Amino acid sequence: MTYLLDANTYIQAKSLHYRMHIVPGFWDWLDQQFGVGQVGSIRSVYDELSAGGDELSEWVKLRRHQFLAVDEEVTQAVFTDIADHVVTHSSYQEPHVSSFLAGADPWLVAKAKVIGDQVVTNEARVGLGSKKVKVPNICDQFQVTRLDTYDLLDTLRARFVLD
Repeated sequence: MTYLLDANTYIQAKSLHYRMHIVPGFWDWLDQQFGVGQVGSIRSVYDELSAGGDELSEWVKLRRHQFLAVDEEVTQAVFTDIADHVVTHSSYQEPHVSSFLAGADPWLVAKAKVIGDQVVTNEARVGLGSKKVKVPNICDQFQVTRLDTYDLLDTLRARFVLD
């Protein structure tokens, strides 16, 4: 893998610019990129998406094998470092800390750090002093490169052309 996708990249694609019935080429492209090992995600993201009860959850359920486990010791250790950072950060506050740590986001950053991948998320950084914990800020703190969906499409030279 090279790029690990956050749940919001799938959700926003489905809900906004790449609706499954309008731009099926995007979803075919994702399958192609999974197939050649360029993109993937983690089981925690799978768990979030598969519970949705919509067409995205059905699509994801057919692709469980594309979502990496995070139960190996080294990923667990990096997750612990991330959790310690978030809990002891001078600005981050509840309920944002608990919400962040309960979801897939810290695991996504931890796995990317361990395997040397980049995180693809559509979250925006928050400024110093923010009470919220956001993936881009945690990526910065742990030296994990982050890009958004459009950067990913551009980097991998995706093209969706009508026949």
